[in-house]
Amino acid sequence: MNTIIEKIKTLDLRKYGHDFLLTWDKSPDELEATLLLAELMRERHRLGKSNLVFNSGLAVSIFRDKSTRTRFSFASAANALGLAVSDMDEEKSQISHGETVRETANMISFMTRVIGIRDDVYLGEGHTYMQEVSEAVQTGFEEGVLHNRPGLVNLQCDIDHPTQSMSDLAMLKNYFGSLDRLKGKKIAMTWAYSPSYGKPLSVPQGIIGLLTRYGMNVTLAHPEGYTLIPEVLELAKNQAQSTSGSFHVSNDMDDAFSDADIVYPKSWAPFQVMEKRTSLLTQGNRAGLQDLEKTCLENNAKFTGWECTEEKMKLTKDGKALYMHCLPADITGISCEQGEVSASVFDRYRRDTYMEASYKPFIIAAMMFLTSLKDPRAVLNKLAD
Repeated sequence: MNTIIEKIKTLDLRKYGHDFLLTWDKSPDELEATLLLAELMRERHRLGKSNLVFNSGLAVSIFRDKSTRTRFSFASAANALGLAVSDMDEEKSQISHGETVRETANMISFMTRVIGIRDDVYLGEGHTYMQEVSEAVQTGFEEGVLHNRPGLVNLQCDIDHPTQSMSDLAMLKNYFGSLDRLKGKKIAMTWAYSPSYGKPLSVPQGIIGLLTRYGMNVTLAHPEGYTLIPEVLELAKNQAQSTSGSFHVSNDMDDAFSDADIVYPKSWAPFQVMEKRTSLLTQGNRAGLQDLEKTCLENNAKFTGWECTEEKMKLTKDGKALYMHCLPADITGISCEQGEVSASVFDRYRRDTYMEASYKPFIIAAMMFLTSLKDPRAVLNKLAD
């Protein structure tokens, strides 16, 4: 643990900032510090040692979409650091009476150290909302309204899901032994069939936006038309080139699985569908939404063969690729009639997916720690003592 602390102290955290919104806005040192601190806190928790660094304060969560893993991970992380959790129910607030984002952000932040937000429903709005909250609390702090500037953590937006992708990276680092050993490893981030529509783009975008920074050979696979946000695709391509990795887009799931070290089959809605869905949601057009859902489900049904099966797993490197999923997975014959992954594959990798999820509380705790403390190094010394 002391080795980890000393390593963190060598990293340049001067630009870490108050927020963790997009992984690609963070430097390699900042990402490594998050991983190392999460590893430290995870080991301390395993040994029964306290990670309390706050004497008081709130961690406010705003969930505009459903959540299990991230919601409880946020609460666990806050509690471990010594913060009380307050889950903001917007229906019980004054937002419906015209309260602005700036006003809400300041009113919930008087004794708040961290704000966590999940806003992934409306394409083009989630990240923008988080930026607006960030600007509001920064102004409140500069004007003396707030004694502390709360750190803002993205718990999933329309563009990225950093707590998930960083948890995935922590899992991969542990599984393969180090970040350096990820270089040259092939990961297949593939679309998979689901009997539902409208799933966010942020998980696949988070994966290609992060793992292309570590010299990995990233293949994004999906049926024709199921593309992601163009800017994120370009970002992944440029990052892969700068790290001597690769980024390849395919319309063949078998091609993606071929000789892969890691597979990540996950359903998402096409970028164009999410654009149209956002427009209809904004208009309150229920009939239009129903028609869109019907059309999308009919289109999904054309690609039921995009399922992670035992046969497809045999295509991977030595037939033993690591299966990953953000959960919950659509498991054929278990959670649905036909879905993203066969029951036998999921059951074989169930422990791995649970382990993957287990990193999230500590990743979030690390993000809270580094975005909310004025002098993280001094607090690390106290933990060491």
